[in-house]
This record gives sequence, structure tokens and C-alpha cells, in this order.
Amino acid sequence: MSTETKDGDDLEDRVANFLRRNFPQIQMHGGSAAIRDLDRETGEVTIALGGACSGCGISPMTIQAIKSRMVKEIPEIEQVNAHTGMDGGGGDDMGGMSPSFPGETVDDGEPDEGPEAPF
Repeated sequence: MSTETKDGDDLEDRVANFLRRNFPQIQMHGGSAAIRDLDRETGEVTIALGGACSGCGISPMTIQAIKSRMVKEIPEIEQVNAHTGMDGGGGDDMGGMSPSFPGETVDDGEPDEGPEAPF
């Protein structure tokens, strides 16, 4: 049993190291990537992207890159599920809210002028 636990921990470490090594720009741009679930028997891993990744226009490309590269680099991984809080993938990083950007019209009908300057 101890070997199985050690191997399992090693797999989780390899997935985490894969994310750090291949996608440092996620963290550099204020985002985060976390392992939400890892099923060693089926080889399925679920990755949640949060922080600045939620609502980022290139997060779908980041997700696709994670999915295609991880199964090639880590043989035990058969399927990768990755999502942000924005895509209905079960992430609760933003509670289903979407960000607004300066100039956009928000629910109250008033344009969002963005944050006020502190001076």
C-alpha cells in the first residue's frame, strides 16, 4: 500500500510541476492553476484556472494547450478537464459573475466607466 500512495503522490507532484514549468505566464499575469481532482485509476485530472484567468480572452487557448501537452508529457494522464469560473465548468472562483470592462454596459443600463482614480 505504501508504494501505491508514494506513486500517487508522485503523479500529483508531476502534474503540479507540469503546470508550473509549462505555464509560468499564468502566474505572471495574475492567474492561478490548481488541481481540483485527480483520478489515478482512470487517468483523469481536473484543473481549475482562477484569478485573472477568469474572463481572460486567451484562457480557452491556455486550456487547450494544457489539455494537449499534459497527456503527451505525463503518460498516466488519459484525460484533462480544465476550466475557469466563467465557462460553467463547475468552478466557483467568481461565483458565476462575469467581469465588466470600462465602456461596457452593465445590468443597470449605465456604462461602466471603470474604477475611479485615487486622486
